[in-house]
Amino acid sequence: HIKITGYANEYTQRIMGRSMQSTIVIIKPDGRSKMGSILKMIINEGFRISELRMLKLPASLVEQFYQKKKDSLGFAALVTYMSSSPVIALELINNEGVDRMKDLCGPTDPDQARREAPASIRACFGTDEAHNAIHSSSSVEESRLERELLFGKHAPASNSSTDTAVLKHSTCCVIKPHAVRDGKLGEIIEMIEGEGYTITAMRMFRLDNINAEEFLEIYRGVLPEYTDMVSEFVNGGCVALEVVGPTKEDTPQDFRNFVGPMDPDMARQLRPNTLRARFGKNKVQNAIHVTDLPEDAPLEVEYFFKILAA
Repeated sequence: HIKITGYANEYTQRIMGRSMQSTIVIIKPDGRSKMGSILKMIINEGFRISELRMLKLPASLVEQFYQKKKDSLGFAALVTYMSSSPVIALELINNEGVDRMKDLCGPTDPDQARREAPASIRACFGTDEAHNAIHSSSSVEESRLERELLFGKHAPASNSSTDTAVLKHSTCCVIKPHAVRDGKLGEIIEMIEGEGYTITAMRMFRLDNINAEEFLEIYRGVLPEYTDMVSEFVNGGCVALEVVGPTKEDTPQDFRNFVGPMDPDMARQLRPNTLRARFGKNKVQNAIHVTDLPEDAPLEVEYFFKILAA
């Protein structure tokens, strides 16, 4: 990643400053079961994800969020709906990000979207104006306010009312930085959902060396790749998931089988339908970390969603 610390001239600053924009998106409760496909559409449009968090929104935050609709007829129903079950909040960055995201979402009414913008997210996944799969910022100013509410210093704390992790019959899956950077997040989630798994918690983390070493401690001295594994974990944003499978108590073992062997080349030969066969590059950049031992699953989920998220 390149960090821009200054501009050569005023023109570059004006163009760059104006064109790269952050926008806020919420995948609504009705869009959650399609989040893999929705994220894939967003990523394919060139958006980079800088923040991602699944959470239950407090009603008070929803009221602030939709402040400008507070006098409209359906306001109370909207607040109830948006605070009824988990959503996925995202900060996205792209060239002219706010307008491009609005175009990708399509008109608020999904029926209108199907007529006027049939390739838009709401045309594909929306039902009606409230259940239209997705919210996106309507202006640069609004995106700043929304970012402050969801990801700023007054963002909802991680606690029992906002957390979504169930910590039962679940396992931990971490989509590694290289796979996130390569734009594979949506496809990976789509494949996980397609296999009948439910994602019950999800958040983007940027780990430091201490966290990564602590999390991967069980591999120290066991795997020769340990040091490289730590380096990969700290090389950008990773996305941690809590996953629950259809078989409930067998989830850790079943999901590990679905992720496939640590070596993607071996996975491609022996288990071509696994996640690592499809998305892995080598033993270190193998797209996914998954809990190896079923008894470690609650500990690994808690490490991300209770300790690091606190």
